[in-house]
Amino acid sequence: MKLKFIAASVLAFAALSANAANQSFTIAPGVTFDFNGLALPGDGLLSGGSDVITFGGLATGAYEAVLSYSGNYVDITSASLNGMTPNALIAGTKTSLGSFDIIGLSPFTLTLNGIAGASPLAAYSGHITVSAVPEPSGYVLLMLGLGVLGLTISRKAPKQKFE
Repeated sequence: MKLKFIAASVLAFAALSANAANQSFTIAPGVTFDFNGLALPGDGLLSGGSDVITFGGLATGAYEAVLSYSGNYVDITSASLNGMTPNALIAGTKTSLGSFDIIGLSPFTLTLNGIAGASPLAAYSGHITVSAVPEPSGYVLLMLGLGVLGLTISRKAPKQKFE
């Protein structure tokens, strides 16, 4: 019970500390992580034209990252993850969605480029989900297991005779 309370406290604290300055977070594969940028005094939302968000805690490997973000009085012109542009980018006036294929070790650095409007309501928010990409040998083992299961099921049990 204490572990759940501590985990919830850490997540709540991390959510409160998220702002538009350069940020660093620890994430886990398959878990969606939220980030945001708010126009706080002295904060510099997209100051210098970009915000940098660093995600750590992932082992070396192949990952697929899905990114979605939306802005209010903010024009986010591009996003890159470890310097790579998205494989696919669906951009709208308020929201965007992109996916990245990453091979390497963490930390992974997300860079958002754009221009913040003069409004005090200028803000953006987003979600990133990182999923591990299975190795081909995993698929081979899956197929072998399904084949053995199929052979086992296809064997007919001897009929029992009742007298």
